[in-house]
Amino acid sequence: MTDFNINAMVETVTERIYENDPSLMDRYGEKGRAKCIEDNHHHFKHLETAYELENEEFFTDYALWLDGILQKFGMKTELLIENFSLIIDVLNEQSKKGNPRIDVYIDLLNKANRILGEKAADSH
Repeated sequence: MTDFNINAMVETVTERIYENDPSLMDRYGEKGRAKCIEDNHHHFKHLETAYELENEEFFTDYALWLDGILQKFGMKTELLIENFSLIIDVLNEQSKKGNPRIDVYIDLLNKANRILGEKAADSH
């Protein structure tokens, strides 16, 4: 498993999501915040699995699948891209600890964001 604190990183990412868009608390409340934490744990689990399998498509396929579900609930692709970007920021803050896994996670997130961005551009 990882030698960094995923729970702490998920909390930090969630805090930043809500700081960047305070209206989320009004719209979704504490239940929405708990769902955001749960979703970010899923992101990390999929990063971990893609890393262990050495299979980047595992993560990019997950990102595309998740985007489709989120869109059905009226969320824009940009929100998922922003979420992944915040994870990248938090991982970059951790990378001083010299964990090569973090570099792979960042690479996976960047690839997913690129694919999601292209998909969003094509749908406009």
